[in-house]
Amino acid sequence: MNICPSRPRRRRPLIRRLSAAGLGAGAVLIGATPSSAGILDLLNSGYLPSLQWFDPRSAFGFAILTGLVIFSTTLAILHIRERRTWTDRERELVTELEALRGAEERAELLVGSERQVLVLWTGRDGETSVAGDPAGLLPAGSSGRLLAFGSWLLPPDAGQLEGAIERLRNRGEGFRLVARTIEGRYIDAEGRAVRGRALLRLREVTGYRADLLRTEAEQADTGQRLETLRALLDAIDQPVWLRGQDGHLAYANRAYCRAVEAGGTEDACQRSLELMERSDRAEAARRRADGEIFRARVAAIVAGSRHVLDITEAPLPAGAGGIAQDVSELEAIRADMQRLMKAHTRTLDQFPTAVAMFDSAQRLVFHNAAYRQLWNLDDSFLASRPSDGEILDRLRTARLLPEQADYRAWKAGVLDAYRSLEPRETWWYLPDRRTLRVVANPNPQGGLTYLFDDVSDRMHLESRYNSLIKVQSETLNTLSEGVALFGADGRLRLFNRAFANQWRLDDPVLAGEPHVSKVVELCQPLSPTDGSWPDLTAAVSGFSDTRLRVETRMERPDGSVLECAAEPLPDGGTLLTFVDVTASVNVERALTERNDALELASRLRNEFVHHVSYELRSPLTNIIGFTELLGAETIGELNERQREYAGHIMQSSAALLAIINDILDLASIDADTIELARERIDVRATIEAAAKGINDRLVEDRLSLAIDVPADIGSFTGDAKRVRQILFNLLSNAAGFSSPGQTITVAARRVGREIMLSVADQGRGIPDEVRARVFDRFESHTKGTGHRGVGLGLSIVRSFVELHGGRVELASEPGAGTTVTCYFPGDGGPAQQIAA
Repeated sequence: MNICPSRPRRRRPLIRRLSAAGLGAGAVLIGATPSSAGILDLLNSGYLPSLQWFDPRSAFGFAILTGLVIFSTTLAILHIRERRTWTDRERELVTELEALRGAEERAELLVGSERQVLVLWTGRDGETSVAGDPAGLLPAGSSGRLLAFGSWLLPPDAGQLEGAIERLRNRGEGFRLVARTIEGRYIDAEGRAVRGRALLRLREVTGYRADLLRTEAEQADTGQRLETLRALLDAIDQPVWLRGQDGHLAYANRAYCRAVEAGGTEDACQRSLELMERSDRAEAARRRADGEIFRARVAAIVAGSRHVLDITEAPLPAGAGGIAQDVSELEAIRADMQRLMKAHTRTLDQFPTAVAMFDSAQRLVFHNAAYRQLWNLDDSFLASRPSDGEILDRLRTARLLPEQADYRAWKAGVLDAYRSLEPRETWWYLPDRRTLRVVANPNPQGGLTYLFDDVSDRMHLESRYNSLIKVQSETLNTLSEGVALFGADGRLRLFNRAFANQWRLDDPVLAGEPHVSKVVELCQPLSPTDGSWPDLTAAVSGFSDTRLRVETRMERPDGSVLECAAEPLPDGGTLLTFVDVTASVNVERALTERNDALELASRLRNEFVHHVSYELRSPLTNIIGFTELLGAETIGELNERQREYAGHIMQSSAALLAIINDILDLASIDADTIELARERIDVRATIEAAAKGINDRLVEDRLSLAIDVPADIGSFTGDAKRVRQILFNLLSNAAGFSSPGQTITVAARRVGREIMLSVADQGRGIPDEVRARVFDRFESHTKGTGHRGVGLGLSIVRSFVELHGGRVELASEPGAGTTVTCYFPGDGGPAQQIAA
C-alpha cells in the first residue's frame, strides 16, 4: 500500500508568461525609435496623454502605448484561460487531498492496530521518516533514540540488525529477524526495498509466538548449559553418574568410564558397569527410597587397582545422581599424619618443656607428659577436654598460679591471647619459688599452643654463674700472675690487672676485646726480640688439627723474665698465663753456677782420690810384701814382740788396701768404666767364700755366723768377685755394729725370678734420722760402737747391686738390729742343674 501521494507536475505561471510576452512587444516598439534620447524626452515632456503624436519624439511613446495595450489584452486573455485551468486543477487537487487524507487515516489505523514502527529511508543519504509510536518499543522510562539499537537491544542482536539495515540500504537485500530487548521482549524486524526506498518495520512479538520464542530460547539455553555441564563433568577427574527411575545407570562421565574400563557412556550404560559393590548399591537404593542422601567411604576397583572412594549419591526427581572422590592419597596421608602425630606425641612426651594445645573453642586437645607433671593434674580431668579457663581456675584453687590482686583481670588478660595474631611471652613466678617462661603461640586454624618452660634451675644457675664470674674476676685480679683469656675468634674475653700491669696496657683498650694481633702490637715495646709471641699467637688463632699446650720463656729488654703458657680450653678458647720468674731465674742462675762449681769440685776430688789411691797403692803393696817376708822369718827369726808388730802391720795394711780398692771402685763407677765379669755364680759357695774373709774378725769379736741357704738355691749370672765383695762389706758392716756374743745371719732365697741375699745383725740398729743417708758416700755413723770406717761399704754395695740390675733394701729399728737385703735378677736353676 502506497501511503505517500505523488507530487503534482510543476507548470510555469501564467503571469510570468504574459509578462514575457508584453516585454517582448515593448522591446520591438522600442527598437523602432530613432534614438533612446528621444524616448527619454517623450517620457519627460508630459504630452503622452494628450496624444500629440505630431512631435517626432512621440513615436517612441506611441510604440510603448501600443505595446502596453497589446500586452494588457494578451495578459487578460491568458489570465482568464489560466484561471479556468487552475480552477479545474484545484478541484482535482482537493479531491486527491481528500483521498490521501482517507488513505493516511487508514494507514494510521493499520499501523496503530499493533505495537510497531515503520522507518523509511529515501536514498542512501536521504531523509528518514518514522511512522508509529517508538515509545511502545523502547524500554519504559528510556530516553534513547529508536535507531540507536545498542541502547535498547541486546548487543549481539543490535549488531546483527544494524548490519542487515546497512545491506538493505546499500544493496537492497531484504531481511527478517527477531531481536531481543534488554528487558527480554522480542521484536520482529523486517526490512525490504519499496520503489527505491528502504523500509524497516519493527513490531513487538506477542502471544503464542512470543511464548514459542521464549521456549526456544530457554531450550537452546538449557541445551547449551547441558552441553556445558556434560563437558564440565567429562573434564573433572571424579566419576559422576546418573540413574533412572528404575535404578539403572543412565549417564556416566569420562572419569567413570575410565574407572570401570568402559568404551564410553553408552557402553557403560548398556553393560551396567557399576563402580560400587552390590551391598553398597543396595544401601544406596534403600536410602534413595527413603529420600535420603547416601554417603559412604568404600573400597573399589578403579582401572584395575584398589582405591578408597568417598561416594555421595543423592535422590533426584528423575532418579539419582552420584559422585565419587578418590581419597586413597588422603587416606595414606591421614595414616601418615596419624603415625606422625603419634611420633610427635612420643617425642613431645620426652621434652622437658610442657606443651598444651587448645582449639578455637578454648578446649584442650593435646598435652604432653611434662604438662601433666608440671601441674600435677589428673588424667581423667585432662581427658575430659577442659577449657583453658577451667584449668586456670583449678590451678588457682591448688595455689599453683602466681598470686594476683585481681585474678579476673589477670585471667582475662591470659585468655585475650586467643584474639592475638602474634605470640606472647610472659613470666610466671609461682608460689613454690618456681619460675616459668610461658609462650602463647596462636594456631593458624584457631586456638593456642602453650609452652611452659621451667627456667628455675637456669635462673639459679645463671645467678650462680654471675656470682662465680664475679668471684673469678676478683680472684684473677688478686693473682700476681698475668692472665688473658682469648675466645675461639681470637679476641680478648677476660684479663686481670696483673696482665695489664705486666705489659703496661690501659684497661679501656683491653675492655674493647681486641684481637690477639692487636694485643701483640700493644705489647711490642716490652716484647723480647727472640720471637716468643708468634708461638703464642699461633696457639690462640691457629688452625692446627691438634691443639697442644705451648710453653715459652720471655726475657724482656727491661731484664724481667716471664714464664708464658698457652693452654687450650674445651670451648675453643685459649688461656694465656704470664708468670714473673725474674727472682726464681736469678736464684736458678746462682744455683746453676753453684752446682757447676760443686760438680767441678767433685770431679776434682774424684780425680784427686783416684790419683792418690793409685799413688798409695804401690808403696802399700811394698809394705805388705816386706811384712809378709818378715812374718815368714826368711831373713831371720823374730821374737814374739816383733811377730806381733809384723801382724799388726799386715792387718793395717790389708785394711788400708781394702779402703783404697773401694775408693778405686767408686771412682770407676763414677767414670762409668767398670765392667762386670759375668759368670755362673754358686750362691752357697760365694757366701762361704765371703764368710772366710771375716772369720778372724768373728773369732776376735766373739761373734757367731749363721748361714741359711736352701740346698736347691741354685745359681745365677753375675760377677762373682763383686758379689763376694758385696757380701764381705755387708758382713764387715754387721760385725762392726754387733756386740760380742751376738749372731750374724746370712740368708739366701729365690723369690720369683730373683735371688735374694740378706745379712742381718743384732746390733744397735740405725736411727731414723740416719737411715736415709747410710748409702751415701763417706757417711759413717759409729757412735756407741767400736767400729771405725770411712763410710764407703754400703755405698759400694748399692752401686754393685744396681750394676747387676738389682736393688737394695734396708730394714732397721733402734735396738733391734739391721737387715740389708740385696735382690739380683736370677736366671739359674736348681743345684742339680748347675752340677750338670
